[in-house]
Amino acid sequence: MKQSSAVDIGHSALTREAQEKPAVGIGRSALTREAQPSERNGFTLLELLLVVAIIAAIAAIATPGLLRARISANEASAIASLRAIGSAQATFSRSCANGLYAASLDILGTGPSGDTPFISVDLGGSATASKSGYLISLAGATATLATGFHSWADPVSSNSGIRYFGSNTTGTIWHATSSLSGMSDTASPSGGTPIQ
Repeated sequence: MKQSSAVDIGHSALTREAQEKPAVGIGRSALTREAQPSERNGFTLLELLLVVAIIAAIAAIATPGLLRARISANEASAIASLRAIGSAQATFSRSCANGLYAASLDILGTGPSGDTPFISVDLGGSATASKSGYLISLAGATATLATGFHSWADPVSSNSGIRYFGSNTTGTIWHATSSLSGMSDTASPSGGTPIQ
């Protein structure tokens, strides 16, 4: 019996010693961290700042491209509006004006005797239309019916468009670096380049 109690005493002494002295290379804090579940519930400030920096870098790269795309879309819309005005003027001239043209957009926007207008409401609602970042207008030699016409589209700001556009009785659309509002009803404008 004494032998077994000696073993028991030796075993309990060993377990007490193991509890008081951690094993080599493992600290008490390492044992408690493994024993307890992690209590981390969010992101660190460094992680959040890194995500914000990545998003800012992507936005800085993408913004100029988006601005150029918007300007191109606005310019395409202005060109399409001038083509629509030219087509409406040709229809107006043939159908009810005996070869003459409307002198303003609002005349094209009201049909003959209140019938279907020659141009859509977004262009023909007033003498000057604002559409897709461009101011679009039309002029002729006289107040209502004219022997010729010229129309133009000017960007509202440099963020909405860079080029200025104009068209006249010839049906050609030109672009320039300044307004073509004073162009001739029948001749090509000085400083204007035809759109291919």
